[in-house]
Amino acid sequence: MRLYAAVAAGGFRRYATYRVATLAGAFTNTVFGFIVAYTYIALWDERPRLGGYDLSQAVTYVWISQALLMTCVLMGGGFEDELIERIRTGAIAVDLYRPADLQLWWLASDLGRAVFHLLGRGIVPLACGALVFDLTLPASPLVWAAFLVAVTLGVVVSFAIRFLVALSAFWLMDGAGAAQVSWLAGSFFSGLLLPLNVFPGALGEVARALPWCSLLQIPADVLLGRLAGWELAGAYAFQACWALALLGAGRLVQTVATRRVVVQGG
Repeated sequence: MRLYAAVAAGGFRRYATYRVATLAGAFTNTVFGFIVAYTYIALWDERPRLGGYDLSQAVTYVWISQALLMTCVLMGGGFEDELIERIRTGAIAVDLYRPADLQLWWLASDLGRAVFHLLGRGIVPLACGALVFDLTLPASPLVWAAFLVAVTLGVVVSFAIRFLVALSAFWLMDGAGAAQVSWLAGSFFSGLLLPLNVFPGALGEVARALPWCSLLQIPADVLLGRLAGWELAGAYAFQACWALALLGAGRLVQTVATRRVVVQGG
């Protein structure tokens, strides 16, 4: 465990090195937050209580999404690009022969990245939004703690999805196509474009049953105070089940890919 803790710390330090890029990213998130917030205001003026949110909750949702945009990698651009490239070039063979588990190594690194982005690119947009708009933010530290638990589970689910996408490069000529599909699905089904509660009928039911719901919709509803008690426990169970299922699938694919590399190397 000390090894993976060191890897997580290394992942944090790696992204902390790029201070100018972090400032630029926080500025970009804030600008887009204002654009989307005013779009939501116009929409909620026409459709009050859309999706069960009042106007303040809807605007708060916007700023939560900007805070989690890079934390949960809602639009791609995480470790998967690097892993796909290592598979494409064959450098992955070195990784597979190391005395460390491939999945745990990348998970630890991604957790370190997520912590940095939550601090470096999450707090600033949310704080700027709170200065300008009347946001529905909880006063209880217990709600914030519950939110952080939901975010952590969301990051693990996000990692598990992207790890599977990256491993597809073992069988595809290029993993960029799979990564693009995953990015589009994540943008739509995480609730980044609109809260999933707004989706009508069967589409909404399906969207809320998919793993991407864990990345934004559930953490946002926790912070907005819409999930508490048994509903909160059910949301955690939903996220944990998807995390375990996807990590298990990734473990299976990793085992098959490792055998393939060993056979080809032999």
